[in-house]
Amino acid sequence: MLKRELVNKVSEELQGYYKKDIAMAVDLILEEIAEALIEGRRVEIRGFGSFSVRTRKPRTTKNPKTGKIMNISARKTLHFTMSKSLKEALIEK
Repeated sequence: MLKRELVNKVSEELQGYYKKDIAMAVDLILEEIAEALIEGRRVEIRGFGSFSVRTRKPRTTKNPKTGKIMNISARKTLHFTMSKSLKEALIEK
């Protein structure tokens, strides 16, 4: 689903609001989630899931094409854990 599709779905449900206002609300929500993750905080949306930032350890690997050993530095990744209700809904479908 694209952001504009989300805005369209929400605007169908909320008839009294302009699409530009709903788009601004979606943007604000996404910005707040991003800021919390940048600060290293966990974001939990009940009934949907939680987002957190994890640090991957540095490691060495081999380039399969050239055979050269490469060092990959530590980096941060985004981790999502779905809620129990979402997990059950996916299993039922």
